Order: sequence, then C-alpha cells, then structure tokens
Amino acid sequence: MLDVATLNEGWGETINWQKLARSAVDNAMRLTPYQSLSQLSANLEVAIRFTSDDEVRKLNAAYRDKDKPTNVLSFPLVAQDMLGGLANTDDGEILLGDIILAKETCVNEAEEKQISVSDHAAHLIVHGTLHLLGYDHQNEADALTMEALETRALANLGIANPYPDAHME
Repeated sequence: MLDVATLNEGWGETINWQKLARSAVDNAMRLTPYQSLSQLSANLEVAIRFTSDDEVRKLNAAYRDKDKPTNVLSFPLVAQDMLGGLANTDDGEILLGDIILAKETCVNEAEEKQISVSDHAAHLIVHGTLHLLGYDHQNEADALTMEALETRALANLGIANPYPDAHME
C-alpha cells in the first residue's frame, strides 16, 4: 500500500497538498516498471516536505555542496537495484525516500511559466518520485526518458506538458 506523508511548512491551506502529493506520486509510479510497489501489502512510504527556500538551501549545501536553493530535492532511501525485490515483500514498512520542495523557488518558477503553483508543485513531485525510483537526467537519453514519463504522468493529472519546446529540432 502506498502512503504519502506530507509536512506543510508555510505553503498555506488553500490547496490540499496531501491530495496533490498522493496523486502525483501515484501517477508517476504507475508509468514505471515499479507500478506494482504501490499495491504491496507492506506499507510503502514517500515523505514530502513543503518548505522554504532557506531550508532547501541548507539541505542542498549539506548534501550536494551547493549553497543555494533549488526547486526540489529528492533523497532515495532504497537503492535502485533493490527496488525490484521489494515486490516480494509482504510485511512492515518500506521508506522509499523523501522529496523536499522550496516554496519561493516553486512560486517564482510557476509565475515565470505562467502556470499555477499547484501544477508546478505536482510536476516537481512527479520529478522527485522518478528520482526515488532511480531515474535521472545526467545525459540526453535519460533526460528524454524522464521528461516523457513526467509529461505522461502530468497529462493523467490534467496538467499541460511542461516541456513543449524541449528537444525539438
């Protein structure tokens, strides 16, 4: 069973961040070979923290040696080569990882893109979930794969393609 735990630190209450986060994680997972993980009898947990740029800056400095905020950080707690084996687990709790979003950066990026903060946050959660599942964008092929998964997951949520002009020739 998939459990998405959220911690809202100053993102307001007008949006149901818990519901948004759950939908984004679930839709991202459904498009990967790990879709069955959300159906485990064990509790599979993803923790999502909605916090400030300052907090994300501190985490980014501590864990990535980059003393600046970023829109989203993800911290996988299960090695990619172990993910497939989780399908055979039937008890206990599995902590897949943490996703942390920076409010001010998210708001600024949403304004620049002329989209809602909730749509942008959903995109960042989908992106972070894919990182928890071992996806990356270190090279062009991996970036294209990840962007395609993000676009499909967001379409399932009724959110427009965030990469309409990317990689077009």
